Amino acid sequence: MKSVGTVSMQEAPLLEIAVVGHTNTGKTSLIRTLLRSTSFGRVDDAAGTTRHVERATIFAGSEAVLNLHDTPGIEDVYALQDKLHLIATRNKRSTQSELLEKFVAATPLNDPLEQEAKVIRQVLRSDVLLYVIDVREPVLEKYLIEIEILGKAMKPMIPIFNFTAAHRAELDLWRKKLAAFNIYASLELDTVAFAFEAEKRLYQKIQSLLEVHYTRLQRLIDHRARVWNQLCMSAARRIAGLIITTACYREHTGDERSSAGDTSSAAIRLQDFIRQAEQHCLVDLLKMFNFTDKDIELQKIPVQNGYWQLDLFAPGVLKAYGLDIGSAALKGAAAGAGIDLMTGGLSLGAASMLGALAGTGWSTFRRYGKEIQAKIRGTRWLCVDDSTLQLLYLRQRQLLDKLMNRGHAACHTDQVSQQPERGELPDGWQQIIDMLRQNPAWGRSSGLHTDDTRQYSSIEKRLVDALLKNPAL
Repeated sequence: MKSVGTVSMQEAPLLEIAVVGHTNTGKTSLIRTLLRSTSFGRVDDAAGTTRHVERATIFAGSEAVLNLHDTPGIEDVYALQDKLHLIATRNKRSTQSELLEKFVAATPLNDPLEQEAKVIRQVLRSDVLLYVIDVREPVLEKYLIEIEILGKAMKPMIPIFNFTAAHRAELDLWRKKLAAFNIYASLELDTVAFAFEAEKRLYQKIQSLLEVHYTRLQRLIDHRARVWNQLCMSAARRIAGLIITTACYREHTGDERSSAGDTSSAAIRLQDFIRQAEQHCLVDLLKMFNFTDKDIELQKIPVQNGYWQLDLFAPGVLKAYGLDIGSAALKGAAAGAGIDLMTGGLSLGAASMLGALAGTGWSTFRRYGKEIQAKIRGTRWLCVDDSTLQLLYLRQRQLLDKLMNRGHAACHTDQVSQQPERGELPDGWQQIIDMLRQNPAWGRSSGLHTDDTRQYSSIEKRLVDALLKNPAL
């Protein structure tokens, strides 16, 4: 079986694709989107931004699969039509493609139709044409003439409908007009509102038109799907890590007798930690998707103050410790008197609980020793409250949705709001948060003990699955 990245000697040369169309329809934008790069070419609202043919190569791993050729826009289609008509009258026996070749050969540098000649020259050298259409534009005669002229090259042509997100009526009109040319193999691929499935369908349509490139294109499709799924999973895991870290984090505020100033300082430190953690997560996600901080703006999250103190006597905590009324807890209680003397005369309840914990072994003290001591001393911590954690999760889900659906040709800045619309939280959300708060060491990579791994992995998986369940992803 042939491995990915190996090219058979019997396969055709690299697939050559010309991206063509009128000026300012999104040809360069399409290539940026397929490359996942904002650096290719120049994107501008001004007409005629691309003046020369530029090439970009698409790879499946280390294997080059196809070349994309960004062509200048056809600006004077009526003059081009007249020139071709003149050539045809002088060469009545020439085929349509031969007429195009004669036009290219007869157009010198600095000719008024030099730019159109560059387009036609690349069209004749290519295997397939992607004709980019801005559906926001009315279906003018000049566009139909362009399609007719490009059709003379006798190359497969796939119309690419751009800017379709909010222009369905215009899209339907374009489809009807193209049907008059017997062109049905079109595709919606919005370079601003991106969808991976649209890119996949593009390669599949080319497969159906060019059988000789089918196998190589399938390797590309499979590779792109793997990369996309891995990207999606990595991003979701990064967000899950943010939620885990912030839910586990807490600031020490002393005991019940501490001053209000101590609490205020702890609250400021807590807020700074959360904001920085979210900002670091944003930087990582932007890097994953090959965007910059100019593409996404994250408004500051309003962190609220919230106290949390581990309740050693809560049934959920007893279960987390591995205690039950009929075994270790009762055995440990018998040692309560001895521990009571050692600790200087604690209450009978606290001493009995320590004795119960002693019955579970040293590993329990290693994991929860600080919580036990804090309970005895009346220590308090400040942690992230439920509302803030919910808001943090919903903001990250909104951010992921924007990144997954943003084309690399987009020039606007997406906003992640302070107050995203109410969304769906993961199943068992409160249970997840409670477990994280009971295990503050999980917020540090070095704080995960062997016996915690299964629970930690389960919580991470539940968060990741919930993020990836979003239909937009």
